[in-house]
Amino acid sequence: MEDKSIFKSWVPNWAIIIILFVCLLHSMILLGVYSSNVTYAASFLDIEPEDLQFSMCVTYGTLLATILIESRFSNYFPAKSYLIALYILIAVTIISSAYVDNFAVFIMLRVAEGILMALPVMILRQLLVERFKSKNAIIIGFTFYYGSLLLATPFIMNIAVWFLDHYNWKYMLYVSGMLQLINVFLILITFNSHRITKKIPLYQVDFLSYVLVLTSIITGAYFFVYAEKKYWFDSSQMILAVIISLITGGLFIFRQLLVKRPSFDFEVFKYTNLRTGFVLFFIFYICRATLSICHSAMFTIWNWDPSRVAGVQYINGLGNVIGLIIAAFFLMKAMATKYIFMIGFMLLAVYHFWFTFLFVPDVALSDIVIPYILQGIAVGILFVPLVLFTVTAVPAKMMTSSGIVGVSGRFWGSTIGFCIMQNVQVFLNKKHFLKLSQFVTGENPQAQETISKTAQSFMAKGYTVDESNALALKKVFSAVAKQSTLLSNMEIFTVVGYGLLILVVFIGFNQHLRHTANLFKKKIWIS
Repeated sequence: MEDKSIFKSWVPNWAIIIILFVCLLHSMILLGVYSSNVTYAASFLDIEPEDLQFSMCVTYGTLLATILIESRFSNYFPAKSYLIALYILIAVTIISSAYVDNFAVFIMLRVAEGILMALPVMILRQLLVERFKSKNAIIIGFTFYYGSLLLATPFIMNIAVWFLDHYNWKYMLYVSGMLQLINVFLILITFNSHRITKKIPLYQVDFLSYVLVLTSIITGAYFFVYAEKKYWFDSSQMILAVIISLITGGLFIFRQLLVKRPSFDFEVFKYTNLRTGFVLFFIFYICRATLSICHSAMFTIWNWDPSRVAGVQYINGLGNVIGLIIAAFFLMKAMATKYIFMIGFMLLAVYHFWFTFLFVPDVALSDIVIPYILQGIAVGILFVPLVLFTVTAVPAKMMTSSGIVGVSGRFWGSTIGFCIMQNVQVFLNKKHFLKLSQFVTGENPQAQETISKTAQSFMAKGYTVDESNALALKKVFSAVAKQSTLLSNMEIFTVVGYGLLILVVFIGFNQHLRHTANLFKKKIWIS
């Protein structure tokens, strides 16, 4: 493919790279606009936080499924008209969601956003990779791209907090939608109306496989998000979700093994490095899920206001930047992959052990800065090498399938990570609350004295004796609940920390992690 046939001759290479990066960042908006402030977004839609988590799983899961058939559409339409149409549809979808207050309609819009998020990505990444002529340029380019995705949450959360202080929530969605029109303008003035590849007619597109895998993903995500709330297999909905997910997933696998031109090539799983990369991605995202526990503690235990929590996340973002720079340096120096992974996961372990001692009723910002930055550094060091390791683990003809495996590891790791953290927190909170409550309701003189003093303070404010006693008990049990949460968080972080140490040892002894991801022999797209 000739670059001049796609971009207008007057556009310099550096401007093309910037434009492609800007166009790729639409996924940052689609994933971050609701996740940036879960509590407010949930209240705006009159839904539970679990519902919002499920909606985000729907978007990401739809993206994962759409990758299977994306190339058929990008090969059929000319790049310029194809991308312009997609970004206009994305803008319409985002702005439309500002007027939706029905959860079922909202979920349908999230499915549409997942499709529209996947369709432009592959063609833009292909164009982007072709702009880089050296190994270091490729490393730097994708470090910037994945760095922007890692920084999406703190960046958009701070914008969201500012909007909520000055405007209605809907204006956040208006601006998000209008930003897509910038992409339309950039493509309109810099792209030629030529094709990137030979036109392939839109027939024999495997829509049946697409529907099967999408159904399996969404019902599987539904089970993991709502299982704890609906008491697992005591709920007929949960049983039905598991059955549908397993049947449709099994039919998808069966179909791929039988058809002449499968959407997904299961031969990729014969490569040990790909299997290893998938497992590491899965573990990595489960460990990342503990960061939400820190943010929850900031809100519910330390009573920090949203603007402060939003600002604090920039500290973690700084760690991401540092980690990405370190990872880029390691990759340029061709450091063995196993050592990069060992450093990254070791830093994650240190973060978990350090934060174990910070789950106390009150902390200063200075107390959490170092471990909070360490978490960001660890994530930055691991992310790009994990992507490159997974995608380059197979021959070039299987690159699309290996990319889908990488996205699957991220999707199921984050979804199951949410489920694990949610269920473990509920279980441990109940255990510690019941144990600590015995010291309040029993004949503990210290507890009775505390309740008595608290009741007297309420009576001094004009409450009756019964009201004062009830409020005193409520305040004491609120303190017990907070202490139970802190103890639960400490246990979770300790277990995850030891698990990461064991993982580092396994990586050290693994015989399949000695090579460095080969960026030079393969022109790759990264998913």
